[in-house]
Amino acid sequence: MKLKIDILHKQGTFVLETNLAIEASATGIFGHSGSGKSTLLRCIAGLTHPDTGRIELDGEVLFDSSQRIFVPPHRRRIGMVFQEPRLFPHWSVRKNLHAGERKLDGDPPYTEEQVIELTGTAPLIDRSVHKLSGGEKQRVSLARALLAYPRLLLLDEPVNALDSRLKTRIMSFLDRIHRDLNIPCLYVSHDLSEILQLSDQIVLMKNGQIADHGKLEEIVQHEELRELIHERDLNQIISRQLSSRS
Repeated sequence: MKLKIDILHKQGTFVLETNLAIEASATGIFGHSGSGKSTLLRCIAGLTHPDTGRIELDGEVLFDSSQRIFVPPHRRRIGMVFQEPRLFPHWSVRKNLHAGERKLDGDPPYTEEQVIELTGTAPLIDRSVHKLSGGEKQRVSLARALLAYPRLLLLDEPVNALDSRLKTRIMSFLDRIHRDLNIPCLYVSHDLSEILQLSDQIVLMKNGQIADHGKLEEIVQHEELRELIHERDLNQIISRQLSSRS
């Protein structure tokens, strides 16, 4: 995956101004609340229209203000999972999954059965969404996004509203999805331990701008990152550095 972003977007007093090129298969976006992480994802997905600039994914221009190009969200083949599952509450799980399904010209890269197995949604398939727990709803939300066969998956703090037990379970699903289905993803979180589990590289955001970008080992000395990490995260960083040298 090659994603190039060079945009300016004003939202009240907040200004998002980013110039970024990403080629990693799994990238974490990390920063304080209000740093622009979610707004950046919404611009990539086409849910927010930047004021000026350009967004390009694998050679296709999704947005270019100078050429008046704006590809609508449903044509971008980008999946997005939010902090709160956005499902049709009175539909069955099966109907919700098929609501997001995309028909491809050729053979799909994976099957519906694979998605259901990976997300653990088989026991839920005929239940109504309004009867599901928070963790179950988030798994259905993930499965629906995957059945749109996205070329890029955007994850906006998908486990933030869950308790620690459910958070651990959903994180294991996300890890399997990335490994088994080989879908590039951008993962937004204010929890570095989550990003360490899923990401190859980190984008560090501050006040609507990119403060740093690269492998964790390359940006670990950044002052902004040191201010945000907890002791448990520092231990994980040290462990990763030691394992990479062995």
